[in-house]
Amino acid sequence: MRRWNGWGDDTVVYPLDEGPRRFLEERIGPGLPPGDATLQEVIARVPPSRLPSHPLVSDKKEERVRHARGQSLPDWIAMRSARLAAFPDGVAYPTTDEAVGELIRYAATAGASLIPYGGGTSVVGHINAAPIGLASEHLDREPSDRSLCPPVLTVDLTRLNRLRFFDAASHLATFGAGITGPDLEAQLRAKGYTLGHYPQSFELSTLGGWIVTRSCGQQSLGYGRIEKLFAGGRLEAPAGRLDLLPFPASAAGPDLRDMVLGSEGRLGILTEATVRISQLPEMEVFHAVFFPDFEQGQQAVRTILQAGLPLSMLRLSTAQETETTLALADRERLLGLLKRWLTLRGAGEERCMLLLGLTGREAVVKAARKEALGMSGTYGGVHVGRTFGNEWLKSRFRTPYLRNTLWEMGYAIDTLETATHWAGVPALVAAIEGALRDGLEPIGERVHAFTHLSHLYAYGSSIYTTYVYRLATDPEETLRRWQVLKAAASQAILSQGGTISHQHGVGTDHLPYLEQEKGTLGVAAIRDLCTRFDPEGIMNPGKLVL
Repeated sequence: MRRWNGWGDDTVVYPLDEGPRRFLEERIGPGLPPGDATLQEVIARVPPSRLPSHPLVSDKKEERVRHARGQSLPDWIAMRSARLAAFPDGVAYPTTDEAVGELIRYAATAGASLIPYGGGTSVVGHINAAPIGLASEHLDREPSDRSLCPPVLTVDLTRLNRLRFFDAASHLATFGAGITGPDLEAQLRAKGYTLGHYPQSFELSTLGGWIVTRSCGQQSLGYGRIEKLFAGGRLEAPAGRLDLLPFPASAAGPDLRDMVLGSEGRLGILTEATVRISQLPEMEVFHAVFFPDFEQGQQAVRTILQAGLPLSMLRLSTAQETETTLALADRERLLGLLKRWLTLRGAGEERCMLLLGLTGREAVVKAARKEALGMSGTYGGVHVGRTFGNEWLKSRFRTPYLRNTLWEMGYAIDTLETATHWAGVPALVAAIEGALRDGLEPIGERVHAFTHLSHLYAYGSSIYTTYVYRLATDPEETLRRWQVLKAAASQAILSQGGTISHQHGVGTDHLPYLEQEKGTLGVAAIRDLCTRFDPEGIMNPGKLVL
């Protein structure tokens, strides 16, 4: 069964043995396991629903709890401490596009706000029912007069999950937007095809969620980001229905798909999506290469990218992340031998690991592998075969479960991401990690931060940073520490010219920084668009823009 207050299925555990535990204690100190609230304690805090009765809407308290928050660190803190500012007043599970339209009209008549809900995996506050402005500021701060905030209807779209149309000749497939990653891939693979979109949240997240947050899959280098894969679809909005036809190309004015991409539920509800698919590859392999340092690794991946080799993934870790990855693997003897061998080959204490994915026809994959490994060798890269790549592939959707384990040990873990041009990458990585590592010094707490370049382009790269700090005994203090770190890292990103979000979207957590990136006129244009599709402002208010 899915966890109500953490990541994934409650039967899946990511164990950490003594070696990784020592590693964390040496860097940030011993954790203090928290005393988490039970589900029944949280349910007991759910107030009566304010929505009028409707056959499609459930007001059951447990369902409202399970749809109250996403997967951000503030969400975890609120859920596990039983201090939630608000809950949805009802949850609906439509099975047709027409039912979605009916629910939009019902919400408007009831004076309710409406929150679209896919897989519930948002890490920036997209699906929170908390009052506007409170989602990431304080715990348990609902206004004493609940009439100050409208009732909230959450629309769970996961029953819109069928393959509706398949066109092998055009490599197009149309799905209900609530389909999850595994179900989508299973239906395509049965026909010999794949979408190839694999965000880390793949097991739980949905096609519609990927589109409205501009998601980026781990193999986007080969298959493309979601904006390349999204060919068309249907949006049900308070102002009416918008059908987006899947033309291969069009010069008929601005592309309306771009309005839906990244719209985060502010315009309406995406009920179906047509995507561009690929035939299943003949061959797919993942290799690991270690470089003497991060600079030589960057030079190598830039050379490989700008040569136009047909790769599906390049993922380059800094020395700190490489060390952390090897430590968490907890194979002390084997890793000791590997480190000594790498040192002899020139990859010593500052070694950085590159994971390299190749996908396609067997002959093309073999030729590209030879070229890529040859270019890596020019920059001191040491190829160690497919073992590390295979291990990454097996565990790539299991890694988020580490969050559950670390929390239970007394540690908070969070991530943030950005992107910039190649010339700006070194300074931006240093600024982000510096802001995080120094962020809690005034209270004598340490932060362990590490980074990889996860999505690489010929002209620049995304930057994905993970940081770990100790939980406080008071949930409010744990949240305050996150606020300090998130603000410091966000300011570092903007000061260095990075985007506030490369792949997680805006939600509530990035909303304060959007105008600095888009400009006053840009944000005003987004607001105007929201008003056109949603004149009464009932769609997911407080997200993306105010």
